[in-house]
Amino acid sequence: MVHALHKRFMFQSLALASMILSGAPLSAILRDGDRTDMRFDQPAHMAPRPARRLHSITVPIPPVARGLSLPPVEGPRDASRPLVVIDAGHGGHDPGAVNRENGEREKDVTLAIAQAVRDQLVKSGRVRVALTRNDDHFLILQERYGIARKLNADLFISIHADSADDAIARGATVYTLSETASDREAARLAARENKADVLNGVNLGGQSSDVSSILIDLTQRESMNISVSFARLLQREAAPYVPFRNTAHRFASLMVLKAPDTPSVLFETGYISNTADAAFLASKEGQANIARGVARAIEVHFARRLAAGGDGAGG
Repeated sequence: MVHALHKRFMFQSLALASMILSGAPLSAILRDGDRTDMRFDQPAHMAPRPARRLHSITVPIPPVARGLSLPPVEGPRDASRPLVVIDAGHGGHDPGAVNRENGEREKDVTLAIAQAVRDQLVKSGRVRVALTRNDDHFLILQERYGIARKLNADLFISIHADSADDAIARGATVYTLSETASDREAARLAARENKADVLNGVNLGGQSSDVSSILIDLTQRESMNISVSFARLLQREAAPYVPFRNTAHRFASLMVLKAPDTPSVLFETGYISNTADAAFLASKEGQANIARGVARAIEVHFARRLAAGGDGAGG
């Protein structure tokens, strides 16, 4: 009997010690007469954890892109007519340069100017025309000149609006391609516009690398010569409509001009950072004037090429 009581006492003592060590409250020991019932709270690390709530988010995956989407070609349906591709710079999440005072954005004025140039060219009926973008969406640089190449364009004009820390700077500038910038300002512009896009290679089939390199070089040299000729013509023909800088034609290593087989210029229509230029670029009157000057230069350019013995199309 004594042995049984001692055994029971030892069991209860061990149980109590275990509860104390585990942090259980003494109220866990419930007494009822001669009977002692004990409730053991499990240690925290052994207690069952509440079920974790799982949240799921479903994101629709867009279909795989089927290549570059080409814009419509407007104007005469005669495929022998020269094709001009007008590129409105920036767009979408990329606003381009912004006027600090009134918030005018480069992407908006370039689109309005590109549309005005298109309308002027369509009205003339002498050339066909396409826009790289006709709304507010973003295109990487290789897509911009890629559209011109895929459409076999005879001329590519990228419309932009410049910006400078000096609010006095104003006037239009025309840039053509050069691996060596003509001055510090041209180098600055190239660094700002190029971003991180990469030039696509030219598919020359089974030609050796040496032959491909020579063909690309010859083609690009011819394109650059035509580009320079058009840049000078654009300054001359558009000068009555658009105020230009003193040094209006400059060279820069701009990625958007690097299509090797498409004559290309980048037309900085003015400084959006300048109050007078910004008002001119954002106005209907200013946009119409720019369109008249650009359209006049394009018409003279292709008339010259036709007179020189070609059909006016260089693509």
